[in-house]
Amino acid sequence: MDSVRGRDAVTPVGRETVNARVFAELRKSLIHGLFEAGEVLRIVDLADAMQTSTMPVREALARLVSAQALEALPSRSVRVPLITRERLDDLARARCLVEGELTNLALPRLDEADFAALRALTIDCEAAFAGTAPDRAQATSKLNHAFHFRIYQAAGSAVLIPVVESLWLQSGPYVRAAARIHEEEGHRLAVHHHWKLIEALEHRDPAGAVAALTADITNSFDLIRRRLATAARDGGGR
Repeated sequence: MDSVRGRDAVTPVGRETVNARVFAELRKSLIHGLFEAGEVLRIVDLADAMQTSTMPVREALARLVSAQALEALPSRSVRVPLITRERLDDLARARCLVEGELTNLALPRLDEADFAALRALTIDCEAAFAGTAPDRAQATSKLNHAFHFRIYQAAGSAVLIPVVESLWLQSGPYVRAAARIHEEEGHRLAVHHHWKLIEALEHRDPAGAVAALTADITNSFDLIRRRLATAARDGGGR
């Protein structure tokens, strides 16, 4: 009898649950830069990797194309958008505007527990940057995401949070490219803007907080800008 009651208490896993999980996994992978810019994503390959049928993958990819995180190709496959200077500048500008406003809204709502969490996340991120683990870029991306969204969630804006989530989703290829440059150039101070941001937030300094946030966002984009400029210059010289 007990086994029957236990069985009846279990909620069946519906098709919509599988769809949601597949979408969430692909969305998370894009945000953290697990896919290369320009990489073609094939439905069958993704379904095999995620051990599911092709239908939930197909639906998830369609949603991500609608969110401008992926591009549809004539071959019915999709790809991660290419990195371009125009798109880079557009994303950087939008992120600074939206995330700056969320930081302003969050500032009076943050408390000591938030500041302690932000400091702990920054320490962990520093350690991840300095480490040699093969998944270092993914680890630092997750910690960086947790750091920023700890602040943004405190803003309490049901309208702006989905906007900033969409911008981070579209920024995935740039996150990956910037992480690679950090590794190649041996950067060890990639989170020093986080410390400045925490200090400004603790002192209830909105101008200082937005300035630190803007510097943090633009730092990674500037790395890629320099690479694009170098590639254009070298290409023009041939």
